[in-house]
Amino acid sequence: MDPVIVVGAGPVGLTLALALARQDVPSVVLDEGPGKDEQRPARTVVLNEDTAALLERLSGAPLSRLGFRWAGWRSMRRKQVMRQVRFGEPDFEEAGLPPREVAKAGRGGPDAVVEGSADLPPLHIAQHVLTAALREAIAGERLVKVVVESRLDALEQERSGVTAHTRGPKSTWWRGSYLVGCDGPRSTVRKLQDIRFPGRTAVERHAVAALRAELPWPGEALLHRMPPWRTAGPSGGEITARPLTEGLWRLDWLLPPGKDLVTPELLVARVRETLAGWTGGSTPPYDLLDTGVHTVHHRLARRWRVGRVFLAGDAAHLLGALGTQGLDEGLRDADNLAWKLALAWHHGPHETLLDSYQTERRAVVAARLRAADQVLPLLRGGKGLRSYVPGSARGHDALLADGHLGRGALGAPGAYSDSPLMPPPAAGETPVDTLPGTQVVDVEVTAEDGSFVPLRDRLGRGALLVVLIAPGTGVWERKHWMSAGIMPRLAAAVSALPRPAELLVAEAYPGAAAHTVLLVRPDGYLVTALSGVRPADLYAAAEATLGGARQQPETSDATTSTR
Repeated sequence: MDPVIVVGAGPVGLTLALALARQDVPSVVLDEGPGKDEQRPARTVVLNEDTAALLERLSGAPLSRLGFRWAGWRSMRRKQVMRQVRFGEPDFEEAGLPPREVAKAGRGGPDAVVEGSADLPPLHIAQHVLTAALREAIAGERLVKVVVESRLDALEQERSGVTAHTRGPKSTWWRGSYLVGCDGPRSTVRKLQDIRFPGRTAVERHAVAALRAELPWPGEALLHRMPPWRTAGPSGGEITARPLTEGLWRLDWLLPPGKDLVTPELLVARVRETLAGWTGGSTPPYDLLDTGVHTVHHRLARRWRVGRVFLAGDAAHLLGALGTQGLDEGLRDADNLAWKLALAWHHGPHETLLDSYQTERRAVVAARLRAADQVLPLLRGGKGLRSYVPGSARGHDALLADGHLGRGALGAPGAYSDSPLMPPPAAGETPVDTLPGTQVVDVEVTAEDGSFVPLRDRLGRGALLVVLIAPGTGVWERKHWMSAGIMPRLAAAVSALPRPAELLVAEAYPGAAAHTVLLVRPDGYLVTALSGVRPADLYAAAEATLGGARQQPETSDATTSTR
């Protein structure tokens, strides 16, 4: 069968190619560039826990050492610390110390909200470093072929496949089973399929600088609103400082609405003013490495699938206001689409399954854009509610922190609770702390070879995961309990599922009673939790997750364009 054609060799396209290869699906990546990215220290990405884990699993690269994980986060307003988060620490209230007492102890101002977080902190990494790590992983992957200096200029599809033409040093026709456009905001794939891309232009603009300097809070990211030395303008000023490796920092200044030119002289003046303000004196020594202007657009493609052609990443959506990270959503697109394409590639078309990619991912990104659009007028509209709602400034800081830290409506991974792949209610369902359609918690499990591994390490292989919660099994070798208790019956039920599944065992899972059975999708989303071994319920849930009965594609899917 023909390979999948991936158009675009950015982080999303390379991630999709690797994800397909891990499921034994070949791909051809069409790269219009020379195969090497320009080094731009001011062009960085922030990856939340799930997307960083995805990339590390696929690439095998030590991204945590190539990038920087924040030690903490703080929000300031004028001279006051409004909120602090310390990663790797328990919640202070659970430890018996109220946040206000922590603040008095020197961790923040008298009204600061201080919290600990056991969550893994965001990973901040230069985009060219990330892309280089993905390219290195692909270089040793026999199922991925990267073709440089190949720009797509024509695309045809029919019932059995896709044909793409590229221009460059060698004009060539490529034949593929499916094609995925990961070719960015100006996507050629999207234009060739005549898919509309409505939305808002220049929602926010930021001046950006990458520099080496010593700041008063080493290792901590900062959001400073209305700094006392800069109060002019509708927003009152907003500056973000995010640490990188080797003493580097990325600084972003929110610019007022308009198209005023940001000159090098203006940027240098802002750097000097900001560093002097933060250190409380004259401008400290610094080394300015790179500058730029980052413009945030909000757009959403009308369709993400037309027959055998799909869109992913910036080709399908643009977002990024209020600290949110568009790359996170692009990587989740790749993770969602890869296992569905792999199933269709190996076992034939599954139209319900392939359609679910657009249904699930577009709904999540649309919800994120709606949340940002609702919050933007409050946070950027001058006085607004702030003038008469007590505590609203603190609430605004919390909203912005959510976007930057991957939490809440602005930042947390979306849920697929309304997915067409969700199974109907079953009598054997039991509640756990993870809702169906949301990401599972990364607990330690025993794999089929008897090794103890994180649950996330078993994702992305194309197989469903069946996890039995069995306290006490960790002290015994797997061979001793595979033939005991309910295991033989559960193993037989797993072997009878409509597609291969891996049986794992965990000592515990949040909110789950002993002998709870979890069914997990290949991309790490919970399908259902069952009380005990219920073969009929497990089979029905697995069948629904895989799109139900196999369907033949309709001829119109391959020929219809949507505006």
